[in-house]
Amino acid sequence: MAKSLKILFVSSEVYPFAKESGIADVSHSFPLSLKDFGHDVRVISPKYGSISERKSKIHNISRLRDVHVNVGDNLAPVNIKSSSLYSPRHKVQVYFTTNYDYFEERLGIYHDPVTWEEYHDNAERFIFFGKAVLETCIRLKWIPDIIHCNDWQSALIPALIKNGYSSKFNKTKVVFTIHNFYRQGAFDLSEFKKTGLPNELLDNFEHRSKFNFMKGGISYAHYITTVSPTYAKEILDDYHYSNGLNEYLKTRLDNFTGIMNGIEPYTWNPKRDKLIHSRFMDDVEEFKYNNKTQLQKISGLPIRPEIPLFGMIPRIGYQKGTGLFIDSADKIFKEDIQVVLLGQGDTDLKNSLLRIARKYPKKLKVIFAFDDNLSHQIEAGCDFFLMPSLYEPCGLNFMYSLKYATVPIVRATGGLKDSGIDIDADNDNGNSIVFENYAVEDFTNAIFRAVNLFKKKSLMTHVIEKGMQHDYTWTESTKQYDQIYRNIMKEL
Repeated sequence: MAKSLKILFVSSEVYPFAKESGIADVSHSFPLSLKDFGHDVRVISPKYGSISERKSKIHNISRLRDVHVNVGDNLAPVNIKSSSLYSPRHKVQVYFTTNYDYFEERLGIYHDPVTWEEYHDNAERFIFFGKAVLETCIRLKWIPDIIHCNDWQSALIPALIKNGYSSKFNKTKVVFTIHNFYRQGAFDLSEFKKTGLPNELLDNFEHRSKFNFMKGGISYAHYITTVSPTYAKEILDDYHYSNGLNEYLKTRLDNFTGIMNGIEPYTWNPKRDKLIHSRFMDDVEEFKYNNKTQLQKISGLPIRPEIPLFGMIPRIGYQKGTGLFIDSADKIFKEDIQVVLLGQGDTDLKNSLLRIARKYPKKLKVIFAFDDNLSHQIEAGCDFFLMPSLYEPCGLNFMYSLKYATVPIVRATGGLKDSGIDIDADNDNGNSIVFENYAVEDFTNAIFRAVNLFKKKSLMTHVIEKGMQHDYTWTESTKQYDQIYRNIMKEL
């Protein structure tokens, strides 16, 4: 039997404690899968003000109190607290780095939840977090074999290990996963001084006259991954949205690959999901009818089970296709359909969505929030799930939709291109309606195809039942990560 590894999974979001993006779901499900492989895996994340210590069963660790880290000239205190992730199989320990000024006084993760403006000191906040992670390991006297960092918020850690913490972590290897290549953590160059790293290392972080966290992660990690094979190819070729950082990523091609994310088979399981109105009991029509009418009721739409209901849960911005939905609204709402949109984000786009909702009050309901209960109900209650993304690294909601008997409508990009099989292109294995171009005509045509599919009940049921059979658990992807961990450990 292969040796168990000590793995620390570092993430700025972890479900169910804090969530703004899919990284939170991955930070919940993937560590549990690593535990399946016999590894000693632990998770660490900041404790934001929105996290209830009582509800989350967070407790103090007496020997991890009154730790301090330097952030520029500031000696910032950190207390480490603990809770756990649970599944019917395992429990995984979660550590929280706490600091009142940087995290606990704020309800948002990266943005003010009211104005949606990014916090002005995000660079400082995540410099602090990176250092607090390493100090936590030292105080625990638990030095990981692998530190698995995720996105720019933890991208400083591999450089810190090599410069300042090398004596303690001389055998530790770092994997850095890019979940969203277009959010790179780019700040004014003056912020670099707060890292405490030598000035001569700035070249490994400087990109287009900015201090770029992600460039540092790419520079210093032993191995780099991203969250789907197609997204790996796209970001290497994409000069515009990557702000030219793709050219630097190409220098690490020998240590870079795309691995598809998976989903947790217990959290997203319609047979056991406590967050939906009616669980799945092997009757697709009954499951959809009960949850659809409930969703129509709670969203304030007319209860009309006879027409197609579409759901969308975007981070409201141009990445997820919100702009395309807005531009297409007058055309798609000529059809007898309903749409429920749940999300949070850009103020201008939210105002545009509100105008459309006022124009079509019986067809569109928009809810601006992060609401886990409602997101599960949307997946269970809708007939179709909209993902008209400009770019989509993985697309976890595609996988959730299939499990919840909902047909995804997706643009062929990133992980959606890897997973989506168009029902017209492959009658036997088709699982979704796929369109190619990020254009109103293509998107509206996909909606019209969905309306026609909804009228063909037997074909609709066939597509749903085939989709529910897909296996999107972490097993195969975890095998790939396990091999990467072991390969880079051999390089010692």
